[in-house]
Amino acid sequence: MKEFPGWLILASAALAACSPSSSESAGTASSTATTSNGAAVARPVVAATAATSGGGCPRTGKWALCSVENRLVQSGFVVRRVNGEAPRRAGFSVTPAVYTLGRSRLEVFIYPGESVLAADVAKMDTATAAPRGAKNPWPFFSPTFVHSGNLAAVFLTDNATQAERLTLALTAGAPQP
Repeated sequence: MKEFPGWLILASAALAACSPSSSESAGTASSTATTSNGAAVARPVVAATAATSGGGCPRTGKWALCSVENRLVQSGFVVRRVNGEAPRRAGFSVTPAVYTLGRSRLEVFIYPGESVLAADVAKMDTATAAPRGAKNPWPFFSPTFVHSGNLAAVFLTDNATQAERLTLALTAGAPQP
């Protein structure tokens, strides 16, 4: 039997380790790959999570909390939901879901439809994310108000780059059916 040069075996192993398999593209990875000479090469195992895979999130063309979370994770945010009851906010007819994104706070308001959100936004001062004439109810920072489809969000941060990233992530639109 003819013996292969060592560099050829190493090159084959490196190529096999860098090549995606069909199971990896579906969100799972095998823990080993086999080279042409039968040697096993270790590969990292990639675990799929609901937050990154989008599994179980409704594909209706409207925002849902899971689609917001997926979009934020895809945009590079570390998303942590705040436990406990969220405060009612003046001017908003729905209760928010509250998240921390690093040192920042995000309140997400999911409306049943765009017309209900439009009615609330028409009565608001979007610079303060409060009813017109009311003082800024948000502690510490000036709010960044975002609305897209059936979603409104108030982002409290002192980081202009994060505010822009969040705005771009959410105004790109809800995931399509």
